[in-house]
Amino acid sequence: MTFMRPVEDTSSALLKAHLLAVKRFRDLRFGLFVNWGVYSIPGRGEWVMHQEQIPTAEYAKLPPQFAPSRFDAEAYADLMEAAGQKYMVFDAKHHDGFCLFDTALTDWKVTRTPFGRDPVAELAQALCKRSLILGFYYSLLDWTHPAYRNDWPAYVAYYQGQIRELCTKYGEIGMIWLDGYWPAHPLPAPHFGEGGSWQLAETYDMIHTLQPNALIGNNHHVGPLKGEDFQMFEQDLPGENTAGFNAESVGALPLESCLTVNGNWGYHAGDHNHKSPRELIRFLVQCIGRDSNLLLNVGPTPDGDVQPEHVERLRAVGDWLRINGEAVYENRPGPVPPQPWGYVTHRPDDGRLFLHILDWPSASLTVPVPGDCSARLLCDATRIATVSREGAVTLSLPRTPPDKADTVVELTLTP
Repeated sequence: MTFMRPVEDTSSALLKAHLLAVKRFRDLRFGLFVNWGVYSIPGRGEWVMHQEQIPTAEYAKLPPQFAPSRFDAEAYADLMEAAGQKYMVFDAKHHDGFCLFDTALTDWKVTRTPFGRDPVAELAQALCKRSLILGFYYSLLDWTHPAYRNDWPAYVAYYQGQIRELCTKYGEIGMIWLDGYWPAHPLPAPHFGEGGSWQLAETYDMIHTLQPNALIGNNHHVGPLKGEDFQMFEQDLPGENTAGFNAESVGALPLESCLTVNGNWGYHAGDHNHKSPRELIRFLVQCIGRDSNLLLNVGPTPDGDVQPEHVERLRAVGDWLRINGEAVYENRPGPVPPQPWGYVTHRPDDGRLFLHILDWPSASLTVPVPGDCSARLLCDATRIATVSREGAVTLSLPRTPPDKADTVVELTLTP
């Protein structure tokens, strides 16, 4: 008699892989966004072609100048580790249509420049060695591809072909991060205004088939569409709309906020308005308190370097995370709702709560947590006196905050 090993249903296996990928994404909490391309050469931001109405023939003079001699994928991976970032979203193609990977579908690409290398392949190798996750930003719209305005079916086939390349040439990836489709913010032709359906359902099915562990997000600023796996918020916390992009309310999918260190996504030589390490740490904590990841952006220089001001800030956030990371990675908000002073987070099944105190109280803090518990400062393990009474615990705090960015108190609940 021959015993056959039961074959797992394909749909069941895919669902299991998807659920694990969703959990992994929510556990990562902090990623690096890299917006880089030939638009870095003029140094006036990634929208320079549109904002200055540069003709395609004139813009085509930039790729022959692209020679980033200082680009080093290993250095990027090292910086991620120093910053405590667990995943990268790299700009494979921005709105100008220029490809930062070695696509077979156009010569408008990085390997046809003096640089002559494929930075995506190098990053994939460097990140894999460190167990870091690589994902790709891809702009659906394209300011330079002739089919975008003249042959819509051909353009859809082109962009889907490039997504297929990104899903098959560089090993396992963590996410596809789409941009350039903004139904709630229609913009004028010729640079905008798609000529038909993007065939997103078909595209999403292809991605999920080729990369079962990859999640899909689309920066369209409307509610999540079928097939999307996380909801993103540009330059804002989930549920807020200070930047004017995020009119849609928070949905049920995993969340991600993307934020620039200064005021631009791509390199802008005149933008020196860099956020402080304290601002970045507090934004990260607010993201965790709202059950969101933070994808923090840098715009490398034409030479391929991350700006030194951005390196300094990333390292400062990493220094903070080396002390407080157990209150960030794998954390979920609650069980106490957001408070006037900050947030409470926890690791599921851990038995500890983390109080992120952003606004320091006078001398004591009462938290609605039932039962007895012990407390200590995460930064130096100093014990905090506690009194439990009537379904709440009161903590006796130092007069001044030990950490001006975010003082974390660890509460260990008594079984």
